[in-house]
Amino acid sequence: MTKAEFVELVKEKGGYESKAAAERAIKAFTDAVTEALSKKESVTLVGFGTFSTVDVPEKSGKVPGTNKTYTKPAHTAPKFKFGKTVKDAVAK
Repeated sequence: MTKAEFVELVKEKGGYESKAAAERAIKAFTDAVTEALSKKESVTLVGFGTFSTVDVPEKSGKVPGTNKTYTKPAHTAPKFKFGKTVKDAVAK
């Protein structure tokens, strides 16, 4: 599904009068989740899922087929865990 198709779906499901209003709602949601995650706060939408962050430790490894090694520094990564309602709907 493309972004345009998703905006149209949100417009229909949310009862928005225009695609622009639906797109603003989507942007507001994504901006709010991004801001919360940047503050290392989790966002839980009951039945849908939980957006959170996880600390990933430093990792080193070897490039296959060569003797080169690399080190990936420790970082914080975003994570999403789907809720039961979504899991059940997809399973049907």
